[in-house]
Amino acid sequence: MTEHSNPLLQDWQTPYQLPPFAQIKPEHFAPAFATLFAEHLAEIDALAAQPDAPTFENTVAAFDAAGTRLELISLVFMNLCWSDSPPALQAVEREMAPLLAAHESKVAMHAAFFARLDAVHNQAEQLELNEEQQRLLQRLHTDFVRTGATLQGAPRARFAVVAERLADLYTQFAQNVLADESSYQLPLKTEADLAGLPDFLRAAARNAAQERGVDGYVITLSRSLVVPFLTRSTRRDLRETAWRAWTSRGETAGRDNRPLAREILMLRQEQARLLGYDSFADYALADRMAGKPAAVYDLLSQVWEPAKASAEQERQALVAQAAALGEPTDIEPWDWYFLAEKVRVARYALDDAEVKPYFSLEAMIGAMFDCANRLFGVRFVEQTGVPLYHPDVRLWEVHRGDEQVGVFLADNFARPNKKGGAWMSVYRKQKRNGGTATPIVVNNNNFARGGDGPTLLSFDDVRTLFHEFGHGLHGLLSSVSYSRLSGTWVPRDYVELPSQLMENWATVPDVLARHARHVTTGEPIPAALIERIRASQTFNLGFDTVAYTSSALIDMALHAHDDPAALDIASFEAQERERLQVPREVGLRHRLPHFSHIFSGDSYAAGYYVYMWAEVLEAEAFDAFEEAGDAFDPVLADKLQRYIYSAGDSREQRAAFRAFRGRDPQAAPMLRKRGLPAG
Repeated sequence: MTEHSNPLLQDWQTPYQLPPFAQIKPEHFAPAFATLFAEHLAEIDALAAQPDAPTFENTVAAFDAAGTRLELISLVFMNLCWSDSPPALQAVEREMAPLLAAHESKVAMHAAFFARLDAVHNQAEQLELNEEQQRLLQRLHTDFVRTGATLQGAPRARFAVVAERLADLYTQFAQNVLADESSYQLPLKTEADLAGLPDFLRAAARNAAQERGVDGYVITLSRSLVVPFLTRSTRRDLRETAWRAWTSRGETAGRDNRPLAREILMLRQEQARLLGYDSFADYALADRMAGKPAAVYDLLSQVWEPAKASAEQERQALVAQAAALGEPTDIEPWDWYFLAEKVRVARYALDDAEVKPYFSLEAMIGAMFDCANRLFGVRFVEQTGVPLYHPDVRLWEVHRGDEQVGVFLADNFARPNKKGGAWMSVYRKQKRNGGTATPIVVNNNNFARGGDGPTLLSFDDVRTLFHEFGHGLHGLLSSVSYSRLSGTWVPRDYVELPSQLMENWATVPDVLARHARHVTTGEPIPAALIERIRASQTFNLGFDTVAYTSSALIDMALHAHDDPAALDIASFEAQERERLQVPREVGLRHRLPHFSHIFSGDSYAAGYYVYMWAEVLEAEAFDAFEEAGDAFDPVLADKLQRYIYSAGDSREQRAAFRAFRGRDPQAAPMLRKRGLPAG
């Protein structure tokens, strides 16, 4: 295959310079990467061989501008592997994972280039650099050091070998989870099997069956399908079957993730010790806002015991509810969602059958776009007829005034060849260095399709939609010079701030009154129903907080362990649950064999705590709008855009937050939102 016959290596004469999706085949990636690896290394060689003394421009800024074509193709490959990955592409992913890691190691350990970068770094205080330039120099130097640039001899070679093996293991882990999620189906063959399921859930189960080419109804392991089933089905036996399948992902014979997880932990610890850290937790936290594991434990300890106490009160309410229904009162994990829904309906007079008709996907997309316009002055204009990678995907131009500032893609539905969960990514990052580039952002969700009618969302789904849109705005509103500092390329315990903050606008009464309209009658959601929804937001938070925090604590314990080689993953999980006294009926949000956050890559490893860390920040941030008495206060919105959504990593995060809020964050607003005692 020649460069001229490979669409990945041609100039893309497509709308918005999108990838030519219709022309791209799995077999195009390996030869394209081979060409681009060589091209990128030649660029680095040329930077290293310059006769002129190293400067910020000829070394730091030049490195940031290098590898543009490789980055674009890497983003296409990553996004397709996550969003639309048939077996042929999964095979290429397994082939390419160690090769991509090997290339990254060659760049990170390019001795001649690092010598120039190090020279600029050593004279940083004498250089007249602006804040963003200083930040780029510091971040790039840190990147190189953390990926082995200062190692010599055998440790240097070993670090690169470990990086390649880890990339291979991450891919295997993720593909095993995807295989379990995509292959499982619980058939509902009779009316008795469908007992308790409302029309919207029956429609989603019928659509899932049609997508898989089977008759009737099926429940898959998509969260937007299995959780509603656990919540509404009156068939306790089927709830147990679904729950056991959902919580056993990653343990299937032939694709058991437990030995992979153990090897990942061993190799991570080896990498950390090669770089002088006692544990991978120490290594990971050194480059995050938290700084040290002790800061994480300090935060999590403020919520752990109060959350367990709250969950016990919730359990007692479930026991009473079960007794009233004539159900068994020995509450099992597959009973919690079902009974909690009964309590919620009784306590707040809320029922999804009443609520969901006001929350069509289409209306909520309009709501989030309206919020972005009122806060940040951007407009979303849908364009149809643009070739994309799947018929589910939609495209909007993003405008501010007369200027198009980006492109937004939305891929909202679950599919067999799409990984589970929800996430944001980019096909192109915003930057100005080496040529101006506007962002192409994609939001992925896994909502259950509504069959022939409109897709109706639970309020949790609405929050997920707004959460991912917060990430999307972080990428779309980015306004920095350098690619390395663009958009969401920030420390992991800060990246969740823009997303979790955006969730707050999903509960603003004015937003709901404007956009939450009954899908059949068009009537606006009643004010009384809005208040009941808002009042219910602290319901079941003991359960949610325990499930989340237990997973975060076990993640930290795993990565602080001094001898991962001796670990049996299943035994360790059980022992930690016992040590922490995790309520059996609640359990973990993620069991280790399918804990993709920490085992399908290293971004969230020793870092699942980041959602709560960012929640401290977002609760403080939204408090500013509540104090102002206006969720769209223009002065605050301008500061929010300037210091949070547009700043990327161009400013140290504590300083950026302080510039917006006027003070350092405190945990009290977060604890109050979760209904937990502060202090």
